Amino acid sequence: MVRRALMPGAIAVPAAAAIGWLLGGPGAGASAAIGILLVLANFAAHGLSLAWASTVSVAAVHAVALGGFVVRLAVIVGVLFALNTFAWFSPLAFGLALVPATLLLLAYEARLMLRGVGAALQIPADPAAARAERALAAREAN
Repeated sequence: MVRRALMPGAIAVPAAAAIGWLLGGPGAGASAAIGILLVLANFAAHGLSLAWASTVSVAAVHAVALGGFVVRLAVIVGVLFALNTFAWFSPLAFGLALVPATLLLLAYEARLMLRGVGAALQIPADPAAARAERALAAREAN
């Protein structure tokens, strides 16, 4: 899913930079491009962290899904504050690129989920639950 989103994202970065440049100058263009890149990095981090957590346990998937959201949101806000110290940075262009890109990415994810892309995912059983299931099956067999 991450790989599928990278191609439209790679097209969106120069498009956002060009639109930002035309409407607000080079600083706005760079700010808009950074906003799109941050959305793509956020999405890739989310997908890769969930893929890793799915190899650990269901609880890890839940922890990464919920805790990862807070961490990634904090990173976005931190990048915004860090970039705001530069004279060329435009928070308006950054936000006007970041928010619609995030909404488009969420719509893309929703469309994929409606098509059933996530239905084939296999999350392994929690090791403790698997042991308990085997122990219960052994007791019932006796």
